[in-house]
Amino acid sequence: MKKTYGVAALALLLVAGCGSGAAGPPVAPAASTPAAGKAADAASATPSATPVQAAGNWAKWGLTALPPAPAAPADKPVKLTATGPVPVFSEVPTKDKVVFVTIDDGAEKDPKFVEMITDLKIPISMFLTRDIVKDDYGYFKPLQALGNHVHNHTTDHAQLSKVSAEKQKSEVCDAQTALTQQYGKAPLLFRPPYGDGAHTPQLNTSVQQCGPRAIVLWRESMQIHDMQYQAADKKLKPGDIVLAHFRGPKDLKGETMTEMFAELLRRIQEQGFAVARLEDYIQAPTG
Repeated sequence: MKKTYGVAALALLLVAGCGSGAAGPPVAPAASTPAAGKAADAASATPSATPVQAAGNWAKWGLTALPPAPAAPADKPVKLTATGPVPVFSEVPTKDKVVFVTIDDGAEKDPKFVEMITDLKIPISMFLTRDIVKDDYGYFKPLQALGNHVHNHTTDHAQLSKVSAEKQKSEVCDAQTALTQQYGKAPLLFRPPYGDGAHTPQLNTSVQQCGPRAIVLWRESMQIHDMQYQAADKKLKPGDIVLAHFRGPKDLKGETMTEMFAELLRRIQEQGFAVARLEDYIQAPTG
């Protein structure tokens, strides 16, 4: 697989993006709490709401339901390997009219957001920063139990191009260890804060050594009420990865996390897209 699915300019990434310890060894997929990791994989077996129930759930949040996502493709368009350089991508090659919602950091831990995701069953991928979530790892476990995966977003949100190679590696490895222990499954994906250093050999090596098998960027980011686009036509494209953050009124000019997320869903709905689960389009390494 090529490692340039949508290379974004670093300047724009710095605008759109979100702020150690001793370096550790690579993390194996085994986890101290395997039951927690299996919960996300088993969540798809949970019975879905009836159409009437689903419509009511969307109305509860002042929304109209998005189109349903198509079935996960049998032939995954993104195929990851167990060894070697990791790919960097900001969109998934697909003709399905879907986008993928990713949420970073973890500072805001609003119980209403868990309620919202439970009601709407919108899939999200969570890129968590260890030092931001460690005061309440448990907040994210109900979201994980709905089938939403936890991925790596460093230990303390450092700008990775401005730290030493040793610090850079610890940012990835120490977060990988902690998130694996807490959520029962090793994060498959990594996102550098601000997208910084994503295409550098040094960061690629650090990610390889620590366990994640891809570096994931984004094509759009949600900024309170408005979507920021990297494409000149300011339109969503099939397979785009959308960035949002776990943030609350302090950072959203008085808006709540659920209000911001509702605005994000309206922008997606206006363009006729469904939200699919990113991991359903990725073939993880086997063995």
